[in-house]
Amino acid sequence: MEIRSLTRAETEIMKILWKLEKAFIKDILALMPDPKPAYNTVATFIRILEKKKVIDHITYGNTHQYFPVITEEAFKRHEIQQLMANYFDNSAANLVSFFVNENNMKEKDFEELSDFIKKNKDKH
Repeated sequence: MEIRSLTRAETEIMKILWKLEKAFIKDILALMPDPKPAYNTVATFIRILEKKKVIDHITYGNTHQYFPVITEEAFKRHEIQQLMANYFDNSAANLVSFFVNENNMKEKDFEELSDFIKKNKDKH
């Protein structure tokens, strides 16, 4: 299944759904930060997320309970792949070097990164 990119507001709703696993709009709204958007605004984003096929719903009478159909990990993987393709020529080395150069990494960070690479080198 192809995952489409989400807006910041759509991602915020998805994070709530991943946390709750299933929810009605009122449940989602309750976990949103202040100032809370209008109920109809959240309902509109929910419809968009359904059109993008990242959530689905179960109908209970005249109300719907929503749930994610993609995992948070699958979404993160998609977003990182898009980031690498759009900004780093599909190169993990370019991505890592950007973060090393732009984020004042401490020696401990380098050691953790080095340990991770050593442990995972033979997995791929």
